[in-house]
Order: sequence, then C-alpha cells, then structure tokens
Amino acid sequence: SEKPRMMPPSSCRSMFHPRFPYWSLAALMAVFLPSCAWFQPAPPAKAKPVLYEWRDDGGPGELTIHIDLTKQIATYRRDGRAIGWSFVSTGKEGHSTSPGRYTITEKFDVKYSDRYGWISDANGKTTIADATPKTPVPPGNHYSPAPMKWWMRITHYGVGLHAGEIPRPGEAESHGCVRLPKDFAPVLYGVTRIGTPVTITKAGPEGRPNAH
Repeated sequence: SEKPRMMPPSSCRSMFHPRFPYWSLAALMAVFLPSCAWFQPAPPAKAKPVLYEWRDDGGPGELTIHIDLTKQIATYRRDGRAIGWSFVSTGKEGHSTSPGRYTITEKFDVKYSDRYGWISDANGKTTIADATPKTPVPPGNHYSPAPMKWWMRITHYGVGLHAGEIPRPGEAESHGCVRLPKDFAPVLYGVTRIGTPVTITKAGPEGRPNAH
C-alpha cells in the first residue's frame, strides 16, 4: 500500500499542485520559504555577566590588589595605574574574610584544602556538598578535599586567593578565601609574585577603572 505523505503547511500547498510549473519552483521558494518554515528559530542564549576586565599595559611598576568586601570587587593597579577589575567572592557569614593589609606569601598551581571538601557516592554523585574532614562519611561514600587552583596565600591560617565559583556576583559565599573568576585566576596568578601587596577593606575606590 502507498505510504502516507507528509503535507506541507496550508500556506504552502499551492506550490505542490500536480499542474504547478516546477521550473519556477526555485524562484518562488525564495519568496515563500520564510512563510513555509517547519521550525521556529531558537531564542537567543542569555548573555553571561561580565566577571572581569583586564588590560595590563605590561609597563613598569608594582602590581597592587585592592579587595572591597562591600562591593565584592577587586581592583588591580600597576604603579597606581588602573589595569583591571574583577568580581570576587569572599567569606560568607560565619566565615568572614578579615580586612587588613597582606602580601602574597605562597603560590601553587593547585592546592587542596585541609579544611573543606565534599562527600560523594560510588557513582561520583555529591551527597554532602559542604563537608569537612570530620564530617561522618556514609558507607560506600568518600570524602574529597576541595581543590583550589591558582592558589595565592595571604595569611598563615589558610586564607588565599584562588579560582572558584561566583554564582551570584556581588555576594560573599566562600569559607573565608577570596574566590576569583575561573577564567581570570590564571591571568592574575601569572603576574603576581611572592610579596605582591593585597589590601582588603569594607569600602574603597570604584571597582571598575575608568576607560582612560
């Protein structure tokens, strides 16, 4: 038996009449094709928020880092010249990041936390997202220490700058460290040194440097 044929939309059926002169089909398709589309185009993807800007001029002068706890924004300067800014995420309530004047004292491409991590099952599914080495581990599960990529220590008690999640720019969500945007952390790591000054305050200059 003859298989059923899929019919085009009603607005396009006139082009498929048996007596239709197919030699002109190509020309007419250019006119009618938009109204005969089978699918609607997908909506545009939601734009991601801008988490940092960086325009280091490579010139002389010491790099300095200023972190504003109120705005959750870090400002980067070289010899006083604004060269960039980024959102950060510092310590949430109960794990607050202390204001003060610090310097970078240690750098590692990746460091594993000895205080925080998560627990997952045998399939790798996270069962406890916010765990410590003292958190009881359910049978069949295991504890993983949190990796801190592009680690730059600023205190002797374990606070540093490193790559991390910033799901809600402008909000403090860490356990005390200063999280940097993941794409930006290796950039900053590459230009800091042991001794780079880091100032943390509750208020300060505008995070986004002027365009000029």
